[in-house]
Amino acid sequence: MTAPPAPAALAGLDITEPGFFLRPDYWDALAWLRAESPVHDLRDGHVLVTRYDDIRAISRRPDRFSSRHGALVNDPLRRSGPDDDAGSLLHLDPPRHAEHRALLNRRFTPRAVEGFDAGIRARTVEVLDALADEAASGAEVDLVARLAAPVPVAVIADLLAVPVADRAQFRRWSDAVIDISDRPDDPAVATAAAELFAFLDAHVHDRARAPGDDLVSQLAASSVGGRGLTHDQVVMFCVTLLVAGNETTRSLVSGAIEVLAAHPDQRAALAANRGLTPGAVEESLRWVTPIQAFCRTVTAPTEVGGTPVEAGAYLVLLYASGNRDEAAFGPTAGSVDITRPASPAHVAFGFGEHLCLGAALARLEARVVLDELLARHPRYVVTGPPIYTPSTLTRSIAALPVVLAGD
Repeated sequence: MTAPPAPAALAGLDITEPGFFLRPDYWDALAWLRAESPVHDLRDGHVLVTRYDDIRAISRRPDRFSSRHGALVNDPLRRSGPDDDAGSLLHLDPPRHAEHRALLNRRFTPRAVEGFDAGIRARTVEVLDALADEAASGAEVDLVARLAAPVPVAVIADLLAVPVADRAQFRRWSDAVIDISDRPDDPAVATAAAELFAFLDAHVHDRARAPGDDLVSQLAASSVGGRGLTHDQVVMFCVTLLVAGNETTRSLVSGAIEVLAAHPDQRAALAANRGLTPGAVEESLRWVTPIQAFCRTVTAPTEVGGTPVEAGAYLVLLYASGNRDEAAFGPTAGSVDITRPASPAHVAFGFGEHLCLGAALARLEARVVLDELLARHPRYVVTGPPIYTPSTLTRSIAALPVVLAGD
């Protein structure tokens, strides 16, 4: 039997160009790839991996599929080569990855994170209180700028002991760090990224001189293998925490708000039964998949899902495709269901060695924001299409117009 023709999205596809994730035929392209070419060689060094089981299998074998040569589609390490002293968890393989991750593991366990509930809830209530006038008048607001962005920024800034006066720039800075791999020659992006590094350089020095009970102070006093982390390693660790703690959660929260508005029956059920909130967060993670893809380099000739891959091939693990794989999630993989069983687990936070360190914190923030939002505004209305930021890493809503008063 002849396979159906490939969708137009794959014709001349350049995965390095930001915006592929936003094409209207994106999901059709992923479905075709899963069915017809699940390990798809683009003939430019990139190989798209789209099936759930293959993504998990690769993630279990960091010895065979390495992060040291790059983890982003447009990763600078592909040009400069590995740097095990750079301090970014994204680019470390065992055993160094586990050694560095262990420095903060205890701060991000589900039990430890539950201690943040009251603080996150207070921040969320404060943000929603500031929206009271617009809600009462029925005015349209951008719920990314006014809710989905401020809460994660405040949480990660608290963890990093960033003074309140410096927090206004954090969204712009973290966006720039994500954009810099896609747009290294953009002056505005380069300037914002440089501002972030300059701020963190001074902030790490300050916390080393006057340590407290914050993550920066802990990292500055940490050692791996008997050697203390260098100043630059601490700075890069902070960059990773800032971007992961801000961007992923912001995209999850804004995506969940949009998804629930598109499924009012499920939103009503959630508003009436807060016991459904954890499941709603997991389904939002599966459906939204804030980080669309990370990459691995093949270290020796091998197979993925029965397809031969050469040493040096750059595998693009398309988590968004894995999260809609019918073989894993059944015939309802392409629909939203906040009561979906917890198993199989989605891969929105990755899998294996590089499972997101802050996953429990992101889940808690999303649960709290949804709880507080629906307690006040269970029938909020999304009044226009979300505006997305073109990227090779994230599928992130930059702006979402909402009327909180509802109908």
